[in-house]
Formats: sequence, C-alpha cells, structure tokens
Amino acid sequence: MPRGRYSLHDPHDHTPLAHEHFQCAPGPSGWRYVSQLTTPTGEHTGSVDLTLDDLGRPLRLELHASSWQVRGAALDGVTWVRTDPTGTQATEGNVPAHAFTGTSPAFLIATSRLLRLTPSSSPSSSATRVRLVAFTDPVLAPRTVDQSWALLRRETHTTDNGPLTVDEYQVTALDTGEQHAVHIAGDVVLAAPGIELEDLETPPSTFD
Repeated sequence: MPRGRYSLHDPHDHTPLAHEHFQCAPGPSGWRYVSQLTTPTGEHTGSVDLTLDDLGRPLRLELHASSWQVRGAALDGVTWVRTDPTGTQATEGNVPAHAFTGTSPAFLIATSRLLRLTPSSSPSSSATRVRLVAFTDPVLAPRTVDQSWALLRRETHTTDNGPLTVDEYQVTALDTGEQHAVHIAGDVVLAAPGIELEDLETPPSTFD
C-alpha cells in the first residue's frame, strides 16, 4: 500500500499550493485512493477519496475543499452532487463523460487506468481522446474538458526494491493544444505539471 506525500504548486509560476498526504492500494473491486490536503504551513484544506472499479471507472468520488463538497460516480456518464459550505443547497450535475479529473494526482492514475494504453512510436496516431469533468479549486466548480492521451514509452529501472516500470504519457488539452508529460509508476505519479512526489514510504503497487 503506497503511502507518501505530494507537493502541489502552480505549474506556471511554481507558487506552492498544498501538500497532499496520500495512501492507495488495489483491492478486490479495483483501486482506492485517499488523501488529506494541507497548506504549506500545515493547515487542513480538504480531502480526496476515490474508488475505481476493475475497468478504471469511478465507483465513488468524494472531494472536500474550502467547506465545499462533491460526491460523484459513473452513472449515465458521470453524475455528481455539489454542496455549498452552509450545507443548505445541493446542485446535481450529469455529463456524458468518461470520468472525473482535478488537481489531485489520483485523477492522473485513474485516467491512465481507464485508458489502458500501450506504447506507440507515433503518438499522433495512437492518442486516445477522453472527456472528463474537472472540479477546480478552491470551490470545486465543475468544468467539462477534452484531452488526448498517448503512451510514449515504458521503461523498467532497477531499484533497491526491485524493478520499477515507469510509463511516460503525453497529455494534450484539446481546447488549447497545450501538451505536457506525465510519468507514472504503478499507482504513483512520479512527475507531472504542478505535482512533485516528495516522499514515498513504500513502493508503488502494480496492476494486473
């Protein structure tokens, strides 16, 4: 069960945003990720609880940020309920999308599990399009985004804990054409824009 800490920062000016203390593990029904978020000074700001099924679809999502709450799942596309800080109003949403996304590294793992890509020497021809509902900080506002993902390469590295397989993805935002790289080992994000793995107590889990 990997357990560790990510640091999250603005991908453009590198302003520190939060630390995400996480643990995750595969299970009989799929994969679960839970985390607590704190400011750089240690104040609690939110949490993430995401469970995927064996196909990478979101069975259950619960997000907390700035007293806002979102609960969602894959149902007729994806469906969610967003509750305001007072708890008096709840807004339901539904979009014919594949899954959810957001600032947490959990969503990068989830998308990679959903797509299950194989390496290709031609990213443009092998890129897979995916529609996601993004919940943006600080109030978890929903926004539908379209991306394409391509698995550029898969490399195995020797470590003290045994072989470590690292996948390098090219992710393209289809509305702007902006591209960035995401490096994933098992169920841990090693590097991505705005994300840095600062501490990992146990090796990443491997998926069948």
